[in-house]
Amino acid sequence: MSNYQSDLLRLLDTRGYIHQLTDAAGLDAIAAKQVVPGYIGFDPTAPSLHVGSLVQIMMLRRMQQAGHKPIVLMGGGTGKIGDPSFKDEARKLMTGDTIASNVASIKRVFEKFLTFGDGPSDAVMVDNADWLDALEYIPFLRDIGQHFSVNRMLSFDSVKTRLDREQSLSFLEFNYMILQAYDFLELSRRADCRLQMGGSDQWGNIVNGIELARRVDGRQVFGLTSPLITTADGGKMGKTMNGAVWLNADALPPYDYWQFWRNTQDADVGRFMRLFTDLPLDEIARLEALQGAEINEAKKILADAATAMAHGSDAAAAAAQTARKTFEEGASDTNLPTVSIGADGLTIVQANVALGFAPSNKEARRKLTEGAIRVNGTVVSDPALSLQPGDKVSFGAKKHGMVVA
Repeated sequence: MSNYQSDLLRLLDTRGYIHQLTDAAGLDAIAAKQVVPGYIGFDPTAPSLHVGSLVQIMMLRRMQQAGHKPIVLMGGGTGKIGDPSFKDEARKLMTGDTIASNVASIKRVFEKFLTFGDGPSDAVMVDNADWLDALEYIPFLRDIGQHFSVNRMLSFDSVKTRLDREQSLSFLEFNYMILQAYDFLELSRRADCRLQMGGSDQWGNIVNGIELARRVDGRQVFGLTSPLITTADGGKMGKTMNGAVWLNADALPPYDYWQFWRNTQDADVGRFMRLFTDLPLDEIARLEALQGAEINEAKKILADAATAMAHGSDAAAAAAQTARKTFEEGASDTNLPTVSIGADGLTIVQANVALGFAPSNKEARRKLTEGAIRVNGTVVSDPALSLQPGDKVSFGAKKHGMVVA
């Protein structure tokens, strides 16, 4: 651990958020003596963010906990292009209405993690469409474009990887890093923003913004990136067989969110507690030292804390109760995910796919042959088995759902 003077960097460091800093000493000195406004950008590519964005959301929360001002930047403007960083192909272009709808939906997530208002350390949400949509092309090229070297832009890993694979990178996408840099310049002017944070894949984009602010306004601003969060087995955080772990309750039920955290690998429990909960560090140290079956109690505490933060304490308690009844008492519960019987009935294969337990009919049939699927506690193997209202479907040891009419 580094010997930081500011509460901000000490908190980010001890919790495991710091990967790279552009000027650690400079940021530390400023953060120790004044409120630092800092931002992270989020492109509204879907109606909900997912767990892959949670580190960034938590970094803004940590800023506020340390007495600084979080700025949530919604990419209503850059979302019309899409960040090409480390993507194999261009994003599908969204309409203005879709972007506006996604922004409104995503806002609900941040209200769970941050306190918004007009105070010195209250969070604010801004949209880069407010300035990007008004840009005039020729003046922008003259005033901003002159500060960017194409040679240097081509050297950034996010671009280089795409070109090395001989995958097309449109001129539209190539402009993304210039617009993101311009966001930092605008926020430094509009909101006295001194810090941009992001994932490690955003390092090049962040550095561009820092250099632009220095060249155009002679202003010193700072950048900080978090490490790529992978699971103990090397997998990508938040990627499951059933797809993304969404943060909005209407995209993923709180019970499934709770289960995601409950299924954390043993080796990840302490790290995830530091990153994704407000549990005290000494309590985390005690919990992550538990061995054998006791570590499961720590996983439940992690699941409770993470779910309460995203969905409220009542939803977390209901999810924990459902899990306890399902796994420990063998009972069913109304909080389990449900699947409805259609006009043509419902087979065990169809139910597992509809519940999200299996990604395809083929995979569901394979799991049937392996004896991994049960109905009302009994292993079944017939893919044509018809289900009735009230049947409980179990996929492996940890996934359960109810059949309803």
